[in-house]
Amino acid sequence: MTTGLVTITPRLLPDLRLGRRLQALVEALGRHAEARLGQALPNWAARKAAYRFFAHEQLTPALILGAARPAVVQQVAQAPGVVLAIQDTTSLNFSHRPASSGLGPLGPTAAQGFYVHSSLAVDAERGLPLGLLAQQLWARPPAASRSRTTRRKRLAGEKESKRWADVEAASLAGLPETVPVVSVADREGDLFSWFVATRPANAYLLARVAQTQRGTQSGQSVSAAAAAAPVGGHYAVAIPHAPNRPPRTARCRVRWTTVTLSPPQNGRREAGQRTPVTLWLLLVEEEAPPAGVAPLQWLLLTSWPVETWEDAVHCIHWYTLRWLIERYHFVLKSGCQAEALQLQTEARLERAVAVYCLVAVQVLWLTYLGREQPELPCELALDRDAWQTLWLLGDPAAALPETPPPLGEAMRRVAKLGGFLARRSDGDPGPLTIWRGLDRLRDLVAGVHLARRLLPEQTYG
Repeated sequence: MTTGLVTITPRLLPDLRLGRRLQALVEALGRHAEARLGQALPNWAARKAAYRFFAHEQLTPALILGAARPAVVQQVAQAPGVVLAIQDTTSLNFSHRPASSGLGPLGPTAAQGFYVHSSLAVDAERGLPLGLLAQQLWARPPAASRSRTTRRKRLAGEKESKRWADVEAASLAGLPETVPVVSVADREGDLFSWFVATRPANAYLLARVAQTQRGTQSGQSVSAAAAAAPVGGHYAVAIPHAPNRPPRTARCRVRWTTVTLSPPQNGRREAGQRTPVTLWLLLVEEEAPPAGVAPLQWLLLTSWPVETWEDAVHCIHWYTLRWLIERYHFVLKSGCQAEALQLQTEARLERAVAVYCLVAVQVLWLTYLGREQPELPCELALDRDAWQTLWLLGDPAAALPETPPPLGEAMRRVAKLGGFLARRSDGDPGPLTIWRGLDRLRDLVAGVHLARRLLPEQTYG
């Protein structure tokens, strides 16, 4: 019923049949909103084929993601400007499956599961997800929680934080050298070892500072250096709605300067990490927050040259788009219900999660395509039967449009089927309401197809 972003190249998997099975799984799981695996695949033969796919020892999450990568590379090559590679980590809790082997501890708690670190490609100009560039999935060994006392004795290449540089390198592999790519990270990416990592000329870095007292060659901390820089302008940051927080627009003053970071004084370091690194530093501060509300404050480090106000605005806008990967994780957990999977081993769970990751990015793409390019024809996402059924649901007596209606209007109608109220204060529909609406629309379209077979042909003209 729908077209989509995720396209599998079967020949990239060990067997062509595995590639076809992967495409079938992505399509089947994408058709059923919030359904458990057994509900999404009610046919026993399809369910058995899925279990065999997840148990296939030649398959890895990297191979599964790699089979979809050529289509992502093509999307990146067609982007009109800068492409963001937004990185972030989330954990998947499978404590309800104590019999599943290979799981590891999640933080200091007794929870068991594994971690997923992803790099999401985003068109910076349109704010549109383009697909997953790279990903790492891993379970911590049982002793990991007791090894913090030895952390400073390990080289950066031996630490878990090495994933930031590894995933960046995997994300950039094979991308056109003419496309500027900016890797974006929240405070967890504030790592000197990542700042000094080798990257090609078209690759840049943008990370929020966690260690505000990080030293510089001038003797100042990064926070002091930023505060001493002159105000270069003001920028309005739209802060979305959150639990116990209404949406607002924060008027912020912006400062920027260059800093040369000193290598960390503690711990062992590889040779390449003993040299200072020069980056641009931006400070974004809300001037007059509402009473009782903590002011927005971002301290950002970037290798993108910030020489003008326009450069600073670009970097701030790119950081606001980091929110997309948070929505991606939300879809993966709350929409795809990845944590509800029930498989016997951590390796099988990882393969299943890799498939669901492709489904989640497809849902995210469809949501933001309708927001960012609402004027596009809706046949980019819905076939003819689907959009005509959708329009007749709204007004059965109305004449059908002669051409496919706009995508933005179609997605709002789909979201209404999924429970979106479309009140003036509701804003744009989210991915879950769109997904639920698509699920209901698929059932209605299936009813139309059955009716065409059961009723006389002339009924449909």
